[in-house]
Amino acid sequence: MAGKGPNSESGTIEVKGLTKRYRGVVAVDNLSFTVAPRRVTGFLGPNGAGKTTTLRMLLSLAAPSAGTATIGGYRYEELAEPLKTVGAMLDESGAHKSRTGRDHLRVQCAAAGLPARKADEVLDLVGLTPAARRRYGEYSLGMRQRLNLAQALLGDPAVLVLDEPANGLDPEGIAWMRELLRNFAAEGRTVLVSSHLISEVEQTADDLVIINRGRLVAQGATREVVSGLSRARRVRVRVSRTVDLEAALTSAGATVTAGVPGGEEVLLVSGLETAAVSSLAAAHGGELYELAEEKRDLEHAFLHLTGGEATIR
Repeated sequence: MAGKGPNSESGTIEVKGLTKRYRGVVAVDNLSFTVAPRRVTGFLGPNGAGKTTTLRMLLSLAAPSAGTATIGGYRYEELAEPLKTVGAMLDESGAHKSRTGRDHLRVQCAAAGLPARKADEVLDLVGLTPAARRRYGEYSLGMRQRLNLAQALLGDPAVLVLDEPANGLDPEGIAWMRELLRNFAAEGRTVLVSSHLISEVEQTADDLVIINRGRLVAQGATREVVSGLSRARRVRVRVSRTVDLEAALTSAGATVTAGVPGGEEVLLVSGLETAAVSSLAAAHGGELYELAEEKRDLEHAFLHLTGGEATIR
């Protein structure tokens, strides 16, 4: 099939009914979502949720069992100049350990029909110019991540698809990555980034796509996803008469979970306002040691949506 060019919405990623089965195991299950240009979209899910499999199908590295994943209306394999449309960072760059960072990128330029000067341009963009002549085998994990990103940027793409781009970066590097992605989106481009750094995603992403067990559980603007779970906020309460208070809370219609952080039993209460919990604690709890509403943030939203499964990744 002859390569095709992207349409006027070349930065739009559309996933429709995407499904992937491996020997009877469903890794991605009828997944649908859209990623818009001019936005940084965070792609979240617990370990094994199907994020990497989804990204691999988007980049034609794995064939879907059903459904489609397109960029600008075309599958990745149909794009006439894929590197100039999509910059991807999923795995190691594939650089030979004895080859310098600059030479590795120049080889990539030659393979893609790009001018050799692009290697120096992207090295400067990702802050690797001082290490351009160092061998890849001497690079730290953070430096390798920057080289991976430089490789993704070689074609000056309209879309970035990144899997764990902040892995190995120090706090300064993470802040740098955040600014780079924001600037990239501000230029009218599209960013889809998978990460296990929830607090960083909350600071960086305009939109979120959250999946669990291969299925979509939430999509929308970051603030809306978080604020939409205001009713799911929990109240932490610690009293001297835990059993009596738990019974009173349950009778009042609350959902109560008992935890023992630091060896002290705490009740985590949802379904009642803080004032109501306070009143019941005063009437049935004996001495009150702690009463606080848990902070509403992306981590709490994520854990609520995914049932707190596994490690965030």
